[in-house]
Amino acid sequence: MPPRIDDDKRAAILADIKAGELSARRIAAKHGVAQSTVSKLAKDTGEATAFDRSKTVRATRARTLDAAAVRAELTERRLAMAVTLHDVAAREVRKMAEPTTYWDWGGKDHDYDETTRPEPHAQDRRAMMATVAQALDKSLKLVPQTEQAGEQSRSLVGDLMAGLARDYAERHGGPPPEVTDDGE
Repeated sequence: MPPRIDDDKRAAILADIKAGELSARRIAAKHGVAQSTVSKLAKDTGEATAFDRSKTVRATRARTLDAAAVRAELTERRLAMAVTLHDVAAREVRKMAEPTTYWDWGGKDHDYDETTRPEPHAQDRRAMMATVAQALDKSLKLVPQTEQAGEQSRSLVGDLMAGLARDYAERHGGPPPEVTDDGE
């Protein structure tokens, strides 16, 4: 049986136990005794719950659940924003085939002129396509693709391109011109 701990060391250990700031292992290391000695001393003096970490475990579990809830809410927000961006892209695609009114204010007589065209000018359609491309790109970055989602996205883009080609053929009487790698 090991020798009894002297009263001064025992009092110092008990003071650390009652302070509740250190673990049994740290108190043992600080005073040069075994961890079991610190735990037994706490139990013998009625401080058995001094090293109870159930509150810490529950708090950690609660923080983990809170973090999971925040992640779920952020995922929902990203999904909602992705849907909004897809709606923006669809609206811009529709605008490319709608009549467009152009206006001008000015001139020598400072008059107002208005012209309606069956579809936007080429430069306006190009800007609309840039908006569509950027909206789709950003929406896909907001919601990472899974294997199945990747196939659905390719299908969506394919459907969009087929719809644009049909629309072009209806308006111009034939398929769109082929674009070569050099852009001509």
